[in-house]
Amino acid sequence: MNLPVPRLGPYPNRPRPYPPDHPAHLPIRPLWLCRACGSPWPCAQARLLLKVEYADHPVDLAVYLSGLYHEATHDLFRLNPHEGPTPRDLFDRFVGWGPYRRGVVGPG
Repeated sequence: MNLPVPRLGPYPNRPRPYPPDHPAHLPIRPLWLCRACGSPWPCAQARLLLKVEYADHPVDLAVYLSGLYHEATHDLFRLNPHEGPTPRDLFDRFVGWGPYRRGVVGPG
């Protein structure tokens, strides 16, 4: 039996366009630049919209961003393996700003 080959990570379909009649701040792959503003994705507007969209589901946002980090790492290193962004730069760009960390809860 032939099983389908799984994708490396999620397809970037968020954030949804806001306002609805404006272009969505989604990435152009494999360059990972924003379709709406041309900045490295996730751009400031995409980050803001993602935080609002996932406000009640921070773990879902962390999982989504981690999957896109994996996809972007694959794409960007395949395009430019010698002078591309470092893994740390990509982590900060895709995951580091998200809600994946919580502060330490003190006693009492």
